[in-house]
Amino acid sequence: MPTTSQALKCFQLCYDLTSKYCSIDLVTVDKRSGNVILLAREDINLEIEPNGKWRFV
Repeated sequence: MPTTSQALKCFQLCYDLTSKYCSIDLVTVDKRSGNVILLAREDINLEIEPNGKWRFV
């Protein structure tokens, strides 16, 4: 289950991507690390840590 910080950041990132007509392919939680993984198109891979900080992977 994602943290509140992860959920809010995920929504913000999804909103930003789709407002630029970029489709979201997958959103899931990595059970090993607890990070939210967001895949968009073929070249955008984002990882959101439990504290809400995110990075490109």
